[in-house]
Amino acid sequence: MADYLIVDDFESYTDVDGERIYQTWADGWTNGTGAVVGNLVAPFAERTIIHGGSQAMPLDYNNIKTPWYSETEIEFAPVQNWTYGDANTLVVYFRGAPADLLESAGTFTISAAGTDIWNTADQCRFVFKRLTGDGSIVARVDSITNTNVWAKGGVMIRETLDAGSRFAMTVATPASGVAFQRRLTNDIAAVGTTQAGITAPRWVKLTRKGDLLTAQHSADGVTWADVVGAAGTTTSDTVVMGGTIHIGLALTSHAANVACTAVFSNVTTTGNVTGGWEQAEIGVDHPGNTPQSLYVAVEDSAGKVAVVPHPDPAATTIGVWTEWRIPLSSLAPINAARVKKLYIGVGDRKSPVPGGAGRLYIDDLRVTRAVPVQPTATP
Repeated sequence: MADYLIVDDFESYTDVDGERIYQTWADGWTNGTGAVVGNLVAPFAERTIIHGGSQAMPLDYNNIKTPWYSETEIEFAPVQNWTYGDANTLVVYFRGAPADLLESAGTFTISAAGTDIWNTADQCRFVFKRLTGDGSIVARVDSITNTNVWAKGGVMIRETLDAGSRFAMTVATPASGVAFQRRLTNDIAAVGTTQAGITAPRWVKLTRKGDLLTAQHSADGVTWADVVGAAGTTTSDTVVMGGTIHIGLALTSHAANVACTAVFSNVTTTGNVTGGWEQAEIGVDHPGNTPQSLYVAVEDSAGKVAVVPHPDPAATTIGVWTEWRIPLSSLAPINAARVKKLYIGVGDRKSPVPGGAGRLYIDDLRVTRAVPVQPTATP
């Protein structure tokens, strides 16, 4: 006998009209919030990113516009008794995605997917300002996820936001060294110079003087050295770009549809650099969630509703399957023996404010007994 009651494991949904996941779990098309349940084309349930079984529920949230929260709901008929067999805990498994961009006190946390910044067209996230004339950019690549030995993050000067644009960049990698890479003419293969044996954390610098771009790296941000290739030559190159171009931070995971995260600190620029920080998804859409709170609401047959927020206010950026255990006692004053509706939402249901957007996955909703606390052994 199972030690839990299944609320929904998402295994019963099909792509047949009447059995689709969004026809049971109502979303913004019905309740007017920013939620969208299911993939836009079949299969409507998620069959790759799953916790258990063969399916999970995709939940897109968009709190950029009113009503500034996103919510999906399921109604039980007949009502469910969540106290059966001394059950006392609601369990929700969820998974989000790393934050697309967080900036705090000069430190940037960026996530990106993308096959590479290379060949004739790039796939990367680019966080940038505008540069007119000569200038430079410095950053410390504090860390970068090893989605591939050639995942790369660093400083970039780029003519346009087109995938095949001219660019130059100095990057650090998880396991391949530091590199000076550039595309000399639009839509042709990039070229590069790699200095092996140096990995993040590392300071990187890129300087533009006329059409000459120079790449440097440093262990401490004080003493700088040119990036040197295997042949022992230092690297500068001519990359002809327009008058007003883009200068900033670039990241790619070197793994299609797999996000990596990099942390950049001590970001500084010189020259005529203008505007606030903007971001662009170059070449491909990149997975990444705006940090938002996650909540569960439960309604009983008498219409009483209890709302429980997840303890992490940025739960949407947790990029691994996470078990959330909610004691039924926290759902007072509802009657957990007569549960009529379950809501899962993103944002603040009671006091909504403008937020962001992203995607979550929900799986294996259960009611179970709390795991007993094991007594501490006596010495």
